[in-house]
Parts: sequence; C-alpha cells; structure tokens
Amino acid sequence: MTQSEAPKVETPANISGAVSQAAAKIKANIEKVLVGKGDVIDLTLAAVLSAGHILVEDVPGIGKTTLARCLAQSLQCSFKRIQCTPDLMPSDITGVHFYNQKSGEFEFRPGPILAQVVLADEINRATPRTQSAMLEAMAEGQLTVDDLTIPLPAPFLLIATQNPIELEGTFPLPEAQLDRFLIRIRMGYPDEVQEGEMLARFNGANPMADLQPVADGPEILELQRLVQQVYVDPVLSDYIVQLVRATRQHPDAELGASPRATMGLYRCSQAMAAIHGRDYVGPDDIKLMAPYALPHRIIVKSQARLRERSSEDVVADVLSQVEVPV
Repeated sequence: MTQSEAPKVETPANISGAVSQAAAKIKANIEKVLVGKGDVIDLTLAAVLSAGHILVEDVPGIGKTTLARCLAQSLQCSFKRIQCTPDLMPSDITGVHFYNQKSGEFEFRPGPILAQVVLADEINRATPRTQSAMLEAMAEGQLTVDDLTIPLPAPFLLIATQNPIELEGTFPLPEAQLDRFLIRIRMGYPDEVQEGEMLARFNGANPMADLQPVADGPEILELQRLVQQVYVDPVLSDYIVQLVRATRQHPDAELGASPRATMGLYRCSQAMAAIHGRDYVGPDDIKLMAPYALPHRIIVKSQARLRERSSEDVVADVLSQVEVPV
C-alpha cells in the first residue's frame, strides 16, 4: 500500500478540528440573518451535533421561528412547520391513510413530522393527545401509523416553541414530553445596538431569502459520529452523575432529573467541547450545559414555588455544592 492509498486515521485533533470548522461555518451563515444570538446558535448546534431536540421558551417576536428556518436552510435539510392549535389532531402531524379511488388501494399521506427539521410552533397550545403523537418520533426516530412503522429522515431535529407568558388556552407539557428535549433555551431581547443593526439588516430584501446551505444531512451525520469520540475522563463522567443525582436529593425538588438527563448532559458537553475546538470535555463544558439540559426535567415542590424557587435555582445550587474535579 502506497502512502497515498493509506487509510486516513482520525486523531482527536482531526475530530475536534472538523467539528469546530463546520460549526463555525454554519454559525456564520445563520448570523447573516440573526443578530446578536451567538450563544443561542452555539447551544442549537450542540443539540444538533448531539442528535437532540430543542425547546425554545420565550415571548413572541424574539426570532424563534427565524432560528429554525435559518438552521434548516443552512443545513440543506427538509423543513416543515406545525402550527399547534387546540383543534390540531394527531393525524395532522403523523399523516393518514386514505383511499385512492384511481388505484383502488389505501395509500399513506405523510404528515409534517416526516421532515429533517420540524418546527412545532407554540407546542403547548396542542392538546395532550396531539402532543403525545410526537413522543415516538423524538425518542426512537420512527413513526407508527396504524400498522405501518416509518423511519424518520436522518438527521431529525424537532424545535418546539412555547410562550411562557400567555397561558390561556394552553396545555402544560407533561414530564415525559419535556424529558425528551435535550435542552431548553431562551433567546432573550436584543440590546439597543443589536436592535438597531437588525433594523438596518432588514431594511430592504429579507436576508433569509438569499441564505445558502453550507452543509447537508450526510455531513451532519458524520459530525454527530465524530462528536461521540470526544474524550470524557472517567472523573468527569462521575461528576455528571453526581450533578444529576444531586437534583434528585435537593430539598426543593419533588422530582429530579432522569437518567436520560445524565446521557443528554454527557452528549451535549461533548458537542460543546468539539464546537470550541477541543478533543476532550472539561468541567466548564459540563457547567455551561447543565443550566440548559437539566432544569426542564426537574419538578419543584409547591412549598418551594411559594418561596419563588425554580428548577433553575435547584441546578444553580447543585452546581455550587457538588465539588468540581480538578
């Protein structure tokens, strides 16, 4: 075998370099439209590279839909939007079998969930029955309609939004649904300079119309595979386990984070390390991702809520109390 024919060896440096370069390219493309949301884009990319789903909880008009559309266009992935309302039926999401009079046979008409990037807008306005139609897709990457099991396209990402202010006519997401979201993020208002830049950028043609893809589905699948090879020291694995277990023992927590949260924090810490160009996870990666991967999986006791304690406070306490490995 000649030198040119020798197989390429994936060293840790190659892995982190490939992921960080691809992430920087996608982030720069999204920032052509979104202003001042670099940290939110990093978190979104960490979820994508971890093959996880995202819950965006914020007030209207912040850019939640824009983020999802920019991500889909940047990745050259199929994109579908589900506008959740109380009259939305599960078949409106999954698809339905119908009788084709021409062929004389029943055929399956796929629903919007059969796309690579799916935006479930205002998911808490859908009824619990309709919300549950997404559970199998989020957890197992497949869909069952009647007796037909359909694999979802890969990569598959669900971005759900909900408005935490207007609660009339909404149905709170059950714990089983929340637990299937890898991270929960809030975009927040732009500052004065960023809001002025936004006006200047959109004064004319919509920049999203000219947004070109910079990656594709197969490349994302390869990056997800590389992220799984980012090194996590056993000491840091124990640190993740201790953090999650501490949420279950916290006096203000009625229900702590699940084992799925342990796996999720592990995976997204790997992804964030790779995005930052490192081939190993450090304690700071775990501490950075914990406030996004854990709080939505924790139920706070009613007595603690009366004292205005939240699941974010529980995670903050845990991060301050559990000893950080050196």
